[in-house]
Amino acid sequence: MRLVIRLLINALALWLTTLIVAGVHVTPYSPGGTLETVLTYLLLAVIFGVVNGVIGNLIRVVAFPLYILTLGLIALVVNGLLLLIVSWISGLIGFGLTVDDFGWGVLGALVLGVISWLIGILLRPIIGKPKSR
Repeated sequence: MRLVIRLLINALALWLTTLIVAGVHVTPYSPGGTLETVLTYLLLAVIFGVVNGVIGNLIRVVAFPLYILTLGLIALVVNGLLLLIVSWISGLIGFGLTVDDFGWGVLGALVLGVISWLIGILLRPIIGKPKSR
């Protein structure tokens, strides 16, 4: 259940990010309907989750000394690159996320992270706290 809620949060945050950041766009797989647009955002949220979970964690482990050296500011660059990777993967599918350039990717990743964090805080009573072992 938590996974589905995180997926919905990321899809909503991605939608809001495309409204706020001019260099980040989403092209639905079929023009017109609302259902196609919603499914596109959900698919992009899945792709983003997989990329962030697999490639993002690998990059964070390898670049750990850079995180310490830059006091975490390299995270902006890493998150921008991850957003560009999602854009590239969705471009291979033929629809989805489009990021104009690296600067828009970094700004989009920053806005996406802040919005996702805020929505997560608002929904924390619904999601509940993780169970400790």
